[in-house]
Amino acid sequence: MRIAVLSDIHGNLPALKAVLRDLAHRRVDTIVNLGDSLSGPLQPTETAAFLMAQPWVQLAGNHERQLLDFAPERRGPSDRYAHSQLSSETFEWMAKLRPAQPLNEEVFLCQGTPRSDIEYFLDTVDAPRVRAATPDEIDERLGPVSNAVVVCGHTHIPRMVRSRTGQLLVNPGSVGLQAYEDENPDYHVVENHSPNARYAIVEKQGGTWQAHLLAVPYDHAGAADLARQRGRPDWEVALLYGRIKAANPPLQPTASGGG
Repeated sequence: MRIAVLSDIHGNLPALKAVLRDLAHRRVDTIVNLGDSLSGPLQPTETAAFLMAQPWVQLAGNHERQLLDFAPERRGPSDRYAHSQLSSETFEWMAKLRPAQPLNEEVFLCQGTPRSDIEYFLDTVDAPRVRAATPDEIDERLGPVSNAVVVCGHTHIPRMVRSRTGQLLVNPGSVGLQAYEDENPDYHVVENHSPNARYAIVEKQGGTWQAHLLAVPYDHAGAADLARQRGRPDWEVALLYGRIKAANPPLQPTASGGG
């Protein structure tokens, strides 16, 4: 079995389509999307229409929950823009998505951790940066989930580790946004230092699960120009360079993850 794992698209439809073109040559059996699909200043409406037409298993990320549940004054700028663009049909679709669920007996899917859509799983905030999580931290966040493979998103950081019991834990990184800043639980930045779209393939060969972390070039300059037109210079820099502009002030604590 070969599973393509996508996450954190954030309305970046050109990046998503580039990933799918790359996937066309890799003979996967199924595609899963771990959520945080629409929030951002790019193309939330077009991305929603595309995703709603797919037969994939798809999750709700924290941004889907925030778009559905947060009062206007609590929404960050990315959620505010997406919320203003999305249709009632899209909100109904989002409301049916779950933040975590098994794909099958061997594979478990979650946006953050199995217990929370805003908790970092394989990384830990060590403000103002993040670091790889320790084995103790991973075990505590994993909880009772015993599937051979657990895939997660949320941090936008591609990472692959083994739990103490040998479970394969994989974060594919973000399809659509390679840097962001966040106030939760303390101000920190995430930077992948490359604009390429990220995803992963998880496969079972000879009875053993393994993963491949992949980076795909796309027209990131065009996406950055769209962010600039929408009045988001922070996203423009993140999309161009996979970094956060040093002069950016800390965000207001209105939303979590992905700007």
